[in-house]
Amino acid sequence: MISLSPIAFFLLITQNLDQNSALHSIPEPFSAYFSKDLKMYLVESKEGAIAFMLLALVFLGTWPAILALLERRGRLPQHTYLDYSFTNLLTAVVIALTVGQIGDSKPNMPNFIDQLSQDNWPCVLIAMAGGVFLSLGNLSTQYAWAFVGLSLTEVITSSIAVVLGTTLNYFLDDRINRAEILFPGVGCFLIAVCLGSIVHSSNADDNAAKLQGFSDSFKDDERREPVISNDRETDSCKDGVKDVENGSGKEDKPKLGSAEHLIELENNRSIKVFGKSIWVGLSIAFFGGVCYCLFSPAFNLATNNQWHIMKRGVPNLVVYTAFFYFSLSFFAVAFVLNVLFLYRPILNSPRSSITLYLKDWEGRYWAFLAGLCCGLGNGLQFMGGQAAGYAAADCVQ
Repeated sequence: MISLSPIAFFLLITQNLDQNSALHSIPEPFSAYFSKDLKMYLVESKEGAIAFMLLALVFLGTWPAILALLERRGRLPQHTYLDYSFTNLLTAVVIALTVGQIGDSKPNMPNFIDQLSQDNWPCVLIAMAGGVFLSLGNLSTQYAWAFVGLSLTEVITSSIAVVLGTTLNYFLDDRINRAEILFPGVGCFLIAVCLGSIVHSSNADDNAAKLQGFSDSFKDDERREPVISNDRETDSCKDGVKDVENGSGKEDKPKLGSAEHLIELENNRSIKVFGKSIWVGLSIAFFGGVCYCLFSPAFNLATNNQWHIMKRGVPNLVVYTAFFYFSLSFFAVAFVLNVLFLYRPILNSPRSSITLYLKDWEGRYWAFLAGLCCGLGNGLQFMGGQAAGYAAADCVQ
């Protein structure tokens, strides 16, 4: 997602962490990062929260680039998202069964397995609602990348998530973070939303002018206007003539950003965007941003029970249990929607099937890697948020 410099991120988190918000001074070097009694079970120190959120920043900034690259190379978004969501769920299960099981189970802090059988369904449903929001947000951004571009999509969606999500979490966290530090940064993200929309509109007009000029040049030369192919195969030679004397039959790559480059990209990618309104991409990106702003507050509510909806005596969900249910609903929504999109594709994506999906191994390992990065990033963000407050943790979006 949005890449903050490590120094700026460190200063932001250290200024926002409340010294009285469950931070304890533990003398042992290793246990300074984790609860002494629970042995890595719960992050409680300022240093541990910063370390976890810095790692989350790396992981959450990696997976969107991988998925966008696969779409540009022609892999169907339905295939990619199914693979991606599978390893995302697998990551949450592994974290819950390892880190979530370390240490002795306690009445107010049960282990993952013990908590599965407790009567905690009100908070479980809220955690699952958060997974639904994130799954819809990620699915939306996967299509928005084709229309708006990776960089602008991430600026718009992440900025909306920070502006609205941080505000909600600030009040849910009982204002433990310093508002005079937190909200000027939120204001910068709000400005980024506006600037990103303006840049996208400008880029769309520029691309339209390039394509129009390219078409006019063909007309002037009495040549046919280029046709955007819906097939995966394109002509391999620009001039159609091979230089036999020099043995040069290789096509020169078009200049980045030129009309030829835009046409080549359109022919190769799986989601065709030529002729679509700029508002299609912006609408998808804004919808994804709204979904993003809700998943973190939902997870906050699930783990801290600010609405007091759990029965008396039932412990709050630990972060690992909440993350498991969160990822389970994420996968369920991703599976249902993308299987539907295989047979009823949207935005002119090619039609596919379960059989074709299972046979498509081109780029599958990259999609698996993206799901692993997303799962680790979300898990680290939530674990750090328990110590630093979820308002501060939203900065890694």
